[in-house]
Amino acid sequence: MSTQQSSILIGYLSEVRNNGMDARIAEEYVKDTSRIKVDNEEILVGHIGSYVAIRQANINILAVTIKMWEINRFDNADMRKTDRFIALAPVGEIKDDGTFIRGITNYPTAGARVYAVGINEVSAIFSKYQKYKFFIGQLSSHKDYHLGLDPQVFFSRHFAIVGQSGSGKSWTVTTLIQQAIKSMPKSHIILLDLHGEYCWKDTKGVRYSAFDEDVVNYIDAQEMEMPYWMMSYAELVDLFIDRDDKGASTQMSFMSEILMQLKRKESKRIGLTTFSIDTPIYFSLAEMYMAFKTANEEKKAFGKVLGPLYGQFDNFLIRMQSRLNDVRYDFLLRPKKRKSSESMADLLRTFVGLGKKKANVTVVDLSAVPSDIRPAISAQVGRLAYEFNYWNPNRREFPITLICEEAHIYIPKEKGGQFEGSKRMMERIAKEGRKYGVSIGVISQRPTELSETMLS
Repeated sequence: MSTQQSSILIGYLSEVRNNGMDARIAEEYVKDTSRIKVDNEEILVGHIGSYVAIRQANINILAVTIKMWEINRFDNADMRKTDRFIALAPVGEIKDDGTFIRGITNYPTAGARVYAVGINEVSAIFSKYQKYKFFIGQLSSHKDYHLGLDPQVFFSRHFAIVGQSGSGKSWTVTTLIQQAIKSMPKSHIILLDLHGEYCWKDTKGVRYSAFDEDVVNYIDAQEMEMPYWMMSYAELVDLFIDRDDKGASTQMSFMSEILMQLKRKESKRIGLTTFSIDTPIYFSLAEMYMAFKTANEEKKAFGKVLGPLYGQFDNFLIRMQSRLNDVRYDFLLRPKKRKSSESMADLLRTFVGLGKKKANVTVVDLSAVPSDIRPAISAQVGRLAYEFNYWNPNRREFPITLICEEAHIYIPKEKGGQFEGSKRMMERIAKEGRKYGVSIGVISQRPTELSETMLS
C-alpha cells in the first residue's frame, strides 16, 4: 500500500520528549484564521484533533494535535511578535511502503519538519482496519470518516468504558456489541445488566431488546435460578457472614469445614474423584444450617458443660434465617429446578449461548435481584464463564467476553469490604482470563471507586 504524502509544511519540532513533542507553527500561519487546503478540504492549521506527519531523514511519524498555545516576544526592532506552538501525541510510524504501525521506534530531533495531513492520507493509513467492518465512531476532526478497529484484537484484551451519568456509556456498549456480532459471527458476549437497560418489557409484557432477536438470549436471573450451591466459598461468605462481626473468623472456619463434609458426600454420589471447597456441586443448605445450629446449642454432661462453640453462631443463624425467609432470595436459596449437580450443565450452556436458543449475546438481567447480593451473582456468572473456557480444549475458537455494567458497585477499590470474595473472583478474570479466551469489559461512571486491578 502506498500513500501520497502531503507537502504542506506547517512547522518545525521545538521539543521532543518520550511521551510527546512540541512544534512551532511556521510564521506565515500565525494568524487568527490560518487555513490551508488539504485533499480538497479547508482546515485550520494546528487545530485540536488534527493529524500531522513528522518527517526527518528516514523517520515518518503520524501524530495528533492535543494542545495549542502562543508566546509573545519582541524582536530586535522592539516590535511585538507572536510564536504559536502545538503539542503532539505520537500515534505510530508510517513505513516507506505506506503501511502504518503503532508505536515509535525512532524519535526525530528538534528541527524536524511537520506537515499537514488530510483525510485521504489518514484513511489510506488506517485502511487495513476498514476491512473488518468494526466501526466504533467518527474522527472528531472529520465526522464523515468512520474509525475502524480489529475486533479480534479489541475483544481479546480487557477494556474499560468510563464516563459520567448520561454520557452515553450504554449506547457505546450497545454499538460495540452490535458491530462485534457483524464482524465476528462466532463471538460470545455475556452482558451483566443491572438496570434492565438492554432488554425490557412494555406495559403489555412485550419484550424489546437493543439487539436483534435472533442473536440475543435474555435471562432473568430470578426466573432462571442461580442456585447457591454453584457459588464459591468466598461468595457464600459474602452472602451469609458479616465480616465486621467479631466472630466472623470462627464462622468462616466452621463453614469451610461443613462445606467440605457436605461436598465430600455429594462427590461420592456422582463419582467425582477430586473436588475442592469451590467445586460447583450440590449440597443441602438446610444441612449446613442445622450443623451451625447444633454446634451453637451444644451442651455436654447433661447440660452442665457448654460446647466449645456454644453461642458463637447466633448472629450467623439470624442472618441466614433472614435470607431464607425473604422471598426475594428464593431464586438463589430455594431453587425449584436446579436441585442437583447434574442441572449445572444446562445452566452453563445457556450462559455461553449454547442452550436451547443459540445466541451470540446473553443478557443477564439483574435488575430484580436484591442489591445486596448483586455482587455475588455477578461474580458467580463471571466465574462460570471463566471456568467453562478454563476446561474447554477449543477455547481459542470460543472467545468469551464478559461485560460488567456499573462495575464499581461489585468490584470496588476498597479492600476488606463486604463483597471481598466477589471482587477477588472478578480480579482473577482480569489477571488470568486472557490466557483462556475470556476477556472482561468494565463500564463505570465512578472509575476512582473501581478496583485498580481492573483498570491496570
